[in-house]
Amino acid sequence: MHTPATSAQLRRIFIFAGAYIFLSLAGALASGNFEFLFYLATMALIITGLMLVHRRVGLSAGLLWSLAIWGLLHMIGGLVPIPEDWHRGLETGVVYNLWIVPGYLKYDQLVHAYGFGITTLLCWQALSARVLDDRGQPLRPTPGLMVLCAAGGMGFGALNEVIEFFASITLPKTNVGGYLNTGWDLVANLIGASLAAVCIFIYDRK
Repeated sequence: MHTPATSAQLRRIFIFAGAYIFLSLAGALASGNFEFLFYLATMALIITGLMLVHRRVGLSAGLLWSLAIWGLLHMIGGLVPIPEDWHRGLETGVVYNLWIVPGYLKYDQLVHAYGFGITTLLCWQALSARVLDDRGQPLRPTPGLMVLCAAGGMGFGALNEVIEFFASITLPKTNVGGYLNTGWDLVANLIGASLAAVCIFIYDRK
């Protein structure tokens, strides 16, 4: 069983997240990147949802810090510019489109794998906090439950792609990318969720 975050830990996480959200908002307004305000609004809704989940199941401080860092990585990805020779000419020149391994691995794909791996852990903490096994004992990770949690993480990843799709058809300019980008995002989600499920299972056995 995980240990729920304390009030003091929650305050520190909120200060951290609030600081970079404020700076991101200021940066988006200063640069005229009004499309990015859509993502900030989406993030505000996600934070609200997470706090409602935390009130019911008591998420761990480690998980909440990991989610806060994920948010920071998104802010950096969408707002911080990069030199022209670090991305392809058809892409926006921000960190999201940074090719870490040219032609094979982008910053965006790493953030997807990390984020939806963390989301898989979120699914496990929420499930194990509210459900007991058939003997009335706390749940332990089993292969079947890990597949279920990984599927949950991937499902939230698919929801993210739906949100990006609506952003692409409603906003004049986005950094979403095309169909191929969506496919690789889903592959990254699968890798991140699968690795998280394996790590949860191995950690419990140790």
